[in-house]
Amino acid sequence: MGVPEKLAARMSMAEQHEYLRARFSRRTMIRGGAVTLGAVTGGAFVPGATAQAAVPAQRTAPAPAAATVDGSHVAPFGRHLAWGNDPRTEITVSWQVPVAVKKPFIRIGAHPWDLSRRIEAEVRTLYTPAGVGASGDHTQYYLHAKLTHLRPGRTYYYGVGHQGFDPAAPHLLGTVGTFTTAPAHKAPFTFTAFGDEGVGYHGLANNSLLLGQNPAFHLHAGDIAYADPSGAGKTTDTGFDARTWDSFLAQTESVAKQVPWMPAYGNHDMEAWYSPNGYGGEEARWNLPDNGPDKKHLPGVYSFVYGNTAVISLDANDISFEIPANLGISGGTQTKWLEGQLKKFRASKDVDFVVVFFHHCAYCTSTAHASEGGVRQEWVPLFEKYTVDLVINGHNHQYERTDVIKAGKVAKKLPIGGTAYPETDGVVYVTAGAAGRSLYAFSAPDSYEGHEHETESVASFVNTKDGKVNETVAWSRVRYLNYSFLRVDVTPAPKGRHTTLKVSGIAETGDRIDHFTVSRRAK
Repeated sequence: MGVPEKLAARMSMAEQHEYLRARFSRRTMIRGGAVTLGAVTGGAFVPGATAQAAVPAQRTAPAPAAATVDGSHVAPFGRHLAWGNDPRTEITVSWQVPVAVKKPFIRIGAHPWDLSRRIEAEVRTLYTPAGVGASGDHTQYYLHAKLTHLRPGRTYYYGVGHQGFDPAAPHLLGTVGTFTTAPAHKAPFTFTAFGDEGVGYHGLANNSLLLGQNPAFHLHAGDIAYADPSGAGKTTDTGFDARTWDSFLAQTESVAKQVPWMPAYGNHDMEAWYSPNGYGGEEARWNLPDNGPDKKHLPGVYSFVYGNTAVISLDANDISFEIPANLGISGGTQTKWLEGQLKKFRASKDVDFVVVFFHHCAYCTSTAHASEGGVRQEWVPLFEKYTVDLVINGHNHQYERTDVIKAGKVAKKLPIGGTAYPETDGVVYVTAGAAGRSLYAFSAPDSYEGHEHETESVASFVNTKDGKVNETVAWSRVRYLNYSFLRVDVTPAPKGRHTTLKVSGIAETGDRIDHFTVSRRAK
């Protein structure tokens, strides 16, 4: 993006951000213009709920003054949903417009023909000047409406618009979308997950299968759009293109407009221009739960509970030895928060399962990135202490599933179709990083449902603070080198009986490549 390569290799994300600001500030200040993030804040849905006060925007660099056009000539795109802190009552609807518009809003109601409630939307403007990558002067307009005080287990209809474009108009009813809040009580549900999608045919193909799974929500385990294709958290990549996000959000809209799309941040999601932590651009595009330990440094760290399942999103850039641009950014607060969350969820009478997802792999035998020693050092002991039920990663562009692991070794073999009991056995790890980007490779043959190839030892390596360390592992149970995603079916049970997570690996073709069950006694 503009920092000499040798210099960037020695810089943290914060240092690269300051370098870019200094380099481009004179040019952008001459142009003048509007603040890059923030305008007005969205409100709530039900009567009596009040809109939140506007928060002073974080400035990155001035954008050229925006000129609005006739709103009737501008259509919203890239709709995407995200849960609030409580999926039973809170959700954010987000979208884009290609140019500045006046008075953006959302309409919401219980029926598509009754969208009488109109709520003002928040505008977050993201400016990328010429010279920062390949974008040229590019301004993106992200809009968000946070809805609160919703009713659990209800389907709502919504439409997004602005002055000149009203989704309640008869000729625009086709733009109306829906979402369904989480139920108030435990009930069966499905969610999906993958990592490393980007923009392209295979990502689109996987997305086309997601809706058919009828998921309550979707987890994206990092490396979302690949606007920064280098992925090193450096500013030397001349291929950086902010416009990639426009294509990505348009590509995923068919799913994300009705299924909350919950991301964790990966190495390709650190973009140095926008903020010292690399996440300024992400904060413009997403409105995620704000219950994490450090919103300033780690906006992609949060948790939520859906039914009987708690989900925790982590930021492994904070502990990555392999890609250290943000190594140590939380000062240990993320790991401390993680333990607090695990302790809380295990003590909760309403939570049976705990699912953790993040980008860098704890256990993987890919010849590209393999395993991250920082994750093994900081988080794996906590996963085992609090008997986490499922860990989902991306980073390596393939599907791989482990046996049940405890203390770095196979505690129990978990064949395809097998069952794990985390209360006594250990933890299962799934790498689901084959959502759309180019595939990596394994050092051992593929082994998946219907094409099993037993291999008791696989040569691999782990990234440590001292570099790569070779290892030979016995925990690699399923390997599939093609595009795929994860489906998880959650079935509650009466207290004392076994409740289950049924986990399936689904290929881009629709074929099942893996399945296993995680079972524990319901509270």
